[in-house]
Amino acid sequence: MQLFFLLLGLLCSVLQAQEVSVTSKLTGIIGKEIVLPCTFTSTDSSVKVTQIMWMHGSTSLGVYSPHLGIHLSNPSHFQLVEPSNTSATLKIYPVVYTDEGEYTCEVTTFPGGNVKATTTMVIKAIPQNSAEANPGVVASDQVQAVATCKSANGRPPSRITWHASIPYNESTDMVNNTDGTYTVVSKFLITPTWIADGMPVTCIINDDSSDYPIPLKLSVQYSPVVTIEGFDDNWHLHRNGVYLTCNGKGNPPPTSYTWKTADGSPLPASVRAKDNVLYVDEVDQRVNRTFLCEVTNALGSRASRQDVFVRETPNTLGAGTTGGIIGGIIAGIVGIAVAATVIMICRQQRKNETAKDEEEFDGPPAYKPPPPSLKLQTEQPSTQESLLKSPAPQHEITYDEEMTPPKLRESSQPPLHLEVDDYLEQENPIYNEYTPHEGDSPREDQGFVMSPAVYV
Repeated sequence: MQLFFLLLGLLCSVLQAQEVSVTSKLTGIIGKEIVLPCTFTSTDSSVKVTQIMWMHGSTSLGVYSPHLGIHLSNPSHFQLVEPSNTSATLKIYPVVYTDEGEYTCEVTTFPGGNVKATTTMVIKAIPQNSAEANPGVVASDQVQAVATCKSANGRPPSRITWHASIPYNESTDMVNNTDGTYTVVSKFLITPTWIADGMPVTCIINDDSSDYPIPLKLSVQYSPVVTIEGFDDNWHLHRNGVYLTCNGKGNPPPTSYTWKTADGSPLPASVRAKDNVLYVDEVDQRVNRTFLCEVTNALGSRASRQDVFVRETPNTLGAGTTGGIIGGIIAGIVGIAVAATVIMICRQQRKNETAKDEEEFDGPPAYKPPPPSLKLQTEQPSTQESLLKSPAPQHEITYDEEMTPPKLRESSQPPLHLEVDDYLEQENPIYNEYTPHEGDSPREDQGFVMSPAVYV
């Protein structure tokens, strides 16, 4: 029993010292070549490799023995590349979809036994992508496939979407090919009209999380669409150099243009038809009629009409209207410029007033005494040299709440005038000439009165 456990422990140590290395996951492309490497390593030099074998599921593909050589189940499809006592690489060519699955590399050693590792292989196929506008689509009121997008022989199957600026439907079909690939076909469905001709659309093929856009232009055949231009409602007698232009659009392109009159009469002698243009040398009464332009292509003919009204004199209404519009635009521009200028001037004045108010608030009082050469006197017819010594009730001095300079309120006394006086009177003549009654308190009789020195 002790010998058994000794051998078991020896075997476990050998197994722990050897390893098989493979690539855990590989991708094979159908029709291409792929190799699956397998390498054996051991830290015990006494371990000997007796066989290396590759298996797909439970099927043996190739075996290498140092003593017996190489054995392959299908030499035209599988090969062992340069096998040795430590490695054996399996090559598969050409890859087919049935090669997908798990591959096991098993190494037999002595006395270590068997060790193995597994590789998972995914098989893909690169599709052939294409898109085209279906030829021969003719405009009608029936839904038709006007474009086809195809992703052929791909694995996994592609996903197809469309991008267009017009309403559409789509139909998609998928076919499982015998080689394991898929073919996906998508059709772009609309009710074809002449408007859809030349319209750009894009087929987007999503293959293995990658988008492949294919732009194309639709082709819809239709009989001509005709319009006439050149009449400005100002064809008057004796006008020269006017003409009508016939615009024809079609798929296939127009092949001929024919000018006619609506009543079937011949064209007037004053007009000349050349291809899609009807020239009028000089306007006269014969041009006062309806003209037809008929355009033809491979699918048929269509015509458009133009009623011509000949005036006796030029029509100035249109010119006047145009001039009025232009004048209105110019007047509007001038008005905007004037308004902008006024706004700028007002803003500048406000800034100046604000700056001036700030200066007045921070600077000295706004009150300025009279010039030094003047003083107050009463104008009395009897004596002009008497000084102003009026009692307090005659002239009341008041102050506002913001301590502005005193204001002189008029009384019933005669008007005052000024004359030259000394320097003290020049500084503040009003307060120097004012003398209250002796013993009277200014606070009791007149209210609070500030000293003249405040305004010196």
